[in-house]
Amino acid sequence: MKAGLKTLLIATVTATFVTGAAATEWNVSVWGKRRAFTEHIEKLAELVSARTNGAFTMNISYGGLSKNRENLDGISIGAFEMAQFCAGYHRDKNRAITVLELPFLGVETLEQEVAVAHAVYRHPSVVREMEQWNARIVMTSPMPQYNLVGTGEPRDTLAKFDGMRVRATGGLGEAFKSVGSVPTSVTATEAYQAMESGVVDTVAFAQHAHLSFGTINQADWWTVNLNPGTVNCPVVVNIDAYNDLSDAHKEAFDSSLDEAIDHYLANYADLLKRWDSVLAEKGVIKVEVAQSEIDAFRAKAGPIHEQWIKDATAAGLPGQELYDLVNSELAKAKAN
Repeated sequence: MKAGLKTLLIATVTATFVTGAAATEWNVSVWGKRRAFTEHIEKLAELVSARTNGAFTMNISYGGLSKNRENLDGISIGAFEMAQFCAGYHRDKNRAITVLELPFLGVETLEQEVAVAHAVYRHPSVVREMEQWNARIVMTSPMPQYNLVGTGEPRDTLAKFDGMRVRATGGLGEAFKSVGSVPTSVTATEAYQAMESGVVDTVAFAQHAHLSFGTINQADWWTVNLNPGTVNCPVVVNIDAYNDLSDAHKEAFDSSLDEAIDHYLANYADLLKRWDSVLAEKGVIKVEVAQSEIDAFRAKAGPIHEQWIKDATAAGLPGQELYDLVNSELAKAKAN
């Protein structure tokens, strides 16, 4: 009986290795701390582990593997298998997706943000550009339209934006520059210190980031409705690591992506419901910007779209095609 059991165990172990069901362990590079911005990654890791009975696990590191501006470089050399990055941190490395960071695109919901971003990610020019970094985009990290927190007198007119030192990256930085502000692209993890030390007067973030990085604790006021745009932060995998997955692990990964995004959206909706109480708790004044000022801001920022198309085209990208794709996909998302 003992000999028979031993033979059965040996056969089972041998079959496991023959079928390629060996354990897979991925390292994932993000930054800051766990927050609404990383909930889809946390959920993805949970789902993949559950669907493979613990045979495919993800170790999520908050700053321990790489600096946030270097995650794409880390992916390219295989330093880790998955990472999150923001396009505005290094626009020269991911030019095609910066179309999603143009100001005043008209995106109104996180669901629309997901639909538009994922359509752009599938465009051949985006796929090719990411392949240069041995990277494949698997999902976005949708964020609401950014708004400002600041100290002192509220900045609620374009005249008050003139000379304002603002933490804003990518297309948002260009938008604020168009009305005389002085943008700086310090990283999210540096924003609190920049605000505390007076390097910047205001910080443009989505709600979760004002909470996670503490800028809300420095704030006297918050713009409720400026909504100039947002940044785009994809989650990417190393192509070689993805291709090396067994069919079963690849299926577990791919089938979990939509559910991870759905979890992210539900979690962020809960945060937005609590936002007013957070402002009240911290004594932050809600500032409404007049529609006439927003319209004037949009008009000033308008040429940024045309310039992006010209610059992208000059760089060998289908600038107009990408820009039109954003608008057509946004129209579809709004219709749905």
